[in-house]
Amino acid sequence: MKWSGRFEGYNSQALRRDLVAGLIVGVVAIPLAMSFAIASGVKPQFGIYTTIVAGFLISLLGGSKFQIGGPTGAFVPILLGIVLQYGYENLLLAGIIAGIILVLMGIFKLGILIQFIPRPVTIGFTSGIAVIIFSGQIANFFGLRNMKSHEDFLSNMKEIGTHLYTLNMYSVITAVVSLVVIIFLPKVFPKIPASLVGLIVSSIVAALFFSGKVETIGSTYGAIPSTLPTLSIPHFSLEKIQQLLPPAFVIAMLGGIESLLSAVVADGMSGSKHNSNRELIGQGIANIAAPLFGGIPATGAIARTATNIKNGAASPISGMVHGVVVLLVLILFAPLASAIPLSSMAPILMVVAWNMSERKEFAHVLKTKTSDSIILVITFLLTVLTNLTTAVEVGLLLAVIVFVKRMRDILTVTKVLPDPSMKNEKVKSYMVNEGHDCPQVGIYTIEGPLFFGAANMFEKSIMDTLRLHPKVLLLRMGKVPFMDATGESNLASIVKHFKKSGGSVLLSGIQPQPKAYLKKTGLDQIIGEDHFFDHTGEAITYALNKLDYNKCLGCKHFAFRECAGLSSRTGQQQVMEHSTEKASKQVLVAHKP
Repeated sequence: MKWSGRFEGYNSQALRRDLVAGLIVGVVAIPLAMSFAIASGVKPQFGIYTTIVAGFLISLLGGSKFQIGGPTGAFVPILLGIVLQYGYENLLLAGIIAGIILVLMGIFKLGILIQFIPRPVTIGFTSGIAVIIFSGQIANFFGLRNMKSHEDFLSNMKEIGTHLYTLNMYSVITAVVSLVVIIFLPKVFPKIPASLVGLIVSSIVAALFFSGKVETIGSTYGAIPSTLPTLSIPHFSLEKIQQLLPPAFVIAMLGGIESLLSAVVADGMSGSKHNSNRELIGQGIANIAAPLFGGIPATGAIARTATNIKNGAASPISGMVHGVVVLLVLILFAPLASAIPLSSMAPILMVVAWNMSERKEFAHVLKTKTSDSIILVITFLLTVLTNLTTAVEVGLLLAVIVFVKRMRDILTVTKVLPDPSMKNEKVKSYMVNEGHDCPQVGIYTIEGPLFFGAANMFEKSIMDTLRLHPKVLLLRMGKVPFMDATGESNLASIVKHFKKSGGSVLLSGIQPQPKAYLKKTGLDQIIGEDHFFDHTGEAITYALNKLDYNKCLGCKHFAFRECAGLSSRTGQQQVMEHSTEKASKQVLVAHKP
């Protein structure tokens, strides 16, 4: 996407639209930024810093015209795990490494690889993340005290269970007020940011009626400073980089997936077209820059991007405005944010988790009761019970195994013979039976890819059915779209077996990719260039000329139209003359100018 294309035809009216959209999205982003930061185990201001720096740069440098970037729910379990295991300083370093990985992915044009992640895996880990986010806010919703965060889901659930006796009714009332506003306000005033209004209304209720009785941002994390932190490079060493490379890779992968999914949603809503590789580079630069100002990893936010488009955004300027709006709010209203109760913020994340859970898609895939359902459930359970890295790795591995099996099942090897009752005597499998099967010519139709998962079955199917030991093997390969090294090896094994026994292999209708592969390996020379035919009929004519006619005498199979003549000496002479004449005509046609 060229810079000029992003601002083509830009005018004052478009600027007004961008200012309005940027203002609204900026207001929407503030409570989410603080909530995601708290859920990730860091101070709320770090979420705001991320929105300002990463949000601005993603819009400025990314490949989507309307993308809004910032902290998102998808990152919560990963970032919390890194903070608990390595600490906040190392989270910043992991974010920078992830940013570098994203930039490299964009430079090497790997944006398309994100498309190869199967939908059941994506739905599985997204739903799992939603469960983790939702459950992670139970403690704040009920105002539970003396809680410790754990890396695994079951330990956190046990922690909640053992601390239920510390329930704070004032926190519950505050949370319910916030939740009611968030749920019902959009039904009456859909354009007003419900999460912000819910946060303000519940904070006012808590300040008026429960002052000092509920935990606030200030009492838990200290006052939020009203300025951006100074530029600071996290301390790093080769040992630290090696240690943080695995979690950084997960951040990069998930960030890439989320940002490109969001860009696709934006394309669908706006009719625009994003540049996936440029988007990855923009996301990468933003994630390198944000940690230098204390920000956590960021990616494209689907809900905020949709809000941006719905409110009339005309260009990436709306996303940059959204970052500036959050900066201004930080400077002007930071002291007020310290009084926000944690129980006011819990419903915001719970609703986010509910909306991102993909429950309808989850139920839809589950209803199919196929291997996709199994992949979905396993990915979901592993996300919740172990970690996202394990879940995605296992989910992808299962998806690959299922894919290979499906491709293997697609491959069919069928023995065929011509049906004289059909026009052009098309070859059919039903023509082959014990009393009707040429002892000297075996014809097989191959359908499906000849690759490592199916090639052995291809060879075995042919070798097991060659009970008559034919002199000529004709393989119809018009429906073999692809061949890999294993497929070529198995075909070579068949060819060598036939040559060793004095037979020959003919190929008809072979497609460009398999033919090019055979040329690269030299197997086409072993088969023989004159053994490749465009049409099955030509190959059968060639095969009949290679028969041992002495074996045809008295044969009662009559597999081909010519067999009636070949079974007697007189008939053989007539067939040979006819074949010679037919071959001569084909040569003349082939050389006709």
